Amino acid sequence: MRVLVASANPVVRAGLTALLSLRADLRVVAVTGTPHDTLTTARRTAPDLIVLDGPMPLPPLTSLSPVLLLTHTAAATEAADGVPHLVHGAFTVDDLLRAMRATAHTGAGSTVSNILRFRNPTSQVQSPVGRFGLSAREAEVMDLIASGMTNQQIAATCFITEKTVKNHINRIFAKLDSTTRGEAIASWLGTRTAS
Repeated sequence: MRVLVASANPVVRAGLTALLSLRADLRVVAVTGTPHDTLTTARRTAPDLIVLDGPMPLPPLTSLSPVLLLTHTAAATEAADGVPHLVHGAFTVDDLLRAMRATAHTGAGSTVSNILRFRNPTSQVQSPVGRFGLSAREAEVMDLIASGMTNQQIAATCFITEKTVKNHINRIFAKLDSTTRGEAIASWLGTRTAS
C-alpha cells in the first residue's frame, strides 16, 4: 500500500514514517506538513491512502484518495464528516494498521468503529498481553520493540518521552522475566527457550 503521511507536527510525521517504513506491505511515498503541500502531493503521487494528522481541509483530499484522520480529541472528530478517524491515545499500533488497510480497501464509506469490530473477541488463543499481564500501552511498546524500533522511534510513534519509554520497558522486562531486548522479544513472540 502506498501511503502519504500528512501532519503539521514534525515529530508525528517522523514517528508515523518510521513506524510505517518497518512494514513490508506499506510504502510511504510522501510526507507533507502543510495543507497546500498535502493537496499538491496527493494529486501528484495518487497514494492508496492519506494518513492525515490534525486539521487540514478534508473535502479536496477525500476526492483524491481514501483518508484516515488522526485527531487529538473526540470532539475534533465531529468535523471529520464521515471520514474514518482515530483519536490519539485511544488506539494501538495494530488498530492503526488495521484501520489503514480497511480504509484503503473500503474507502471513506467505512467507519473505524466498524473496522475495529472485525477483531475476534471470542478467540480461544490467549494473547501475549493476557499471558504476561501487560497493559495496553506496554503491549504497544513491546510490539514496537519487536519490530526493531529504538527508544527514540518508540517515543515519537507513541507521543511520549524517551524516559517514559524506558519506564515502560523496565516494567515489560520485569513482567516478561527478561534482561535484554532479545529475551523480551523471544518471550513476546513465543520463541524463547527455557534456560
